[in-house]
Amino acid sequence: MESILITGASGFIGSFIVEEALNRSFQTWAGVRSSSSKKYLCNPLIHFQELDFSHPDRLKAQLQAHKDIEGKFDYVVHLAGVTKCIDKKDFERVNYLQTRCFIETLKALDMVPKQFIYMSSLSVCGPLHESDYLPIDDNDVPQPNTAYGVSKWKSEQYICNESGLNYVIFRPTGVYGPREKDYYLMAKSIRSHIDFAVGYKQQDLTFIYVKDLVNAIFLAIDKQVSGKMYFLTDGEVYQSRAFSNLIQKELGNPFVIHLKCPLFILKIVSLSAEFIAKCSKKSSTLNADKYKIMKQRNWRCDISSAKKELGYLPKYQLGKGVHETIAWYLKEGWL
Repeated sequence: MESILITGASGFIGSFIVEEALNRSFQTWAGVRSSSSKKYLCNPLIHFQELDFSHPDRLKAQLQAHKDIEGKFDYVVHLAGVTKCIDKKDFERVNYLQTRCFIETLKALDMVPKQFIYMSSLSVCGPLHESDYLPIDDNDVPQPNTAYGVSKWKSEQYICNESGLNYVIFRPTGVYGPREKDYYLMAKSIRSHIDFAVGYKQQDLTFIYVKDLVNAIFLAIDKQVSGKMYFLTDGEVYQSRAFSNLIQKELGNPFVIHLKCPLFILKIVSLSAEFIAKCSKKSSTLNADKYKIMKQRNWRCDISSAKKELGYLPKYQLGKGVHETIAWYLKEGWL
């Protein structure tokens, strides 16, 4: 039985990867912090590995203890990181420096896996092809314009150029599905009869359902690919109100007021929210980086490499994915 470690296993995407790893009969290790919730990690077959990425000596001791008893991991899927921070410097500290430290610790302990899969983001590319709306592809040089995107890009550069690992990097677009909390806020707003859109210029959006993303990860393991980076979407392009319209439909078409917010107002609100969050020492969904993400008009990307090399075939177009997601929110009492 081959072993797999999923860092950030208690998170939205991580918990789904853990489930699929168990379905595929991997000896599955869920990498968690001591404070992590295990709400979606209830299967008794799950092995837990506490990982303290904030303290290198502690991390080294934890991994050494695992190696002494269990040996090294055959596969590592690294999702641990942050998407929201009070201090922007924490993006680099957590997403880049801790990723680098983790890899260097694996190498120092002779625990290099057969394959190291890193979860990056389409956000590393920044606002490319904003005028011609061409798909972002492998030939485009990333121009990240957010602290989050920069931290992911620096991690990618290290993994590709310095790590010496058999790596696979995924750059998914917006990931949604059951347990996800950001798109849930949209559904909650629509349930309250309000829908917001941003800007007046055409916005081409892409999405990927969490189960399609998980499938791509295990296709990469099955194919034993190495030294590759893949963009991931469901293969379709949507306009700005497509997601909210589907949510409205799944909720029984309640009356909804559709508001379109000019970008300059969104910027003011976002900067204000960020300032208030810093004063209260809490992270905010709206901030300067979120404004840049919402301002971006082109989220198209080319998934042909994933299709050709992995045999990736999305099973969830947006309608099917939103149907499952809203049904879960309703069943769990979120809506």
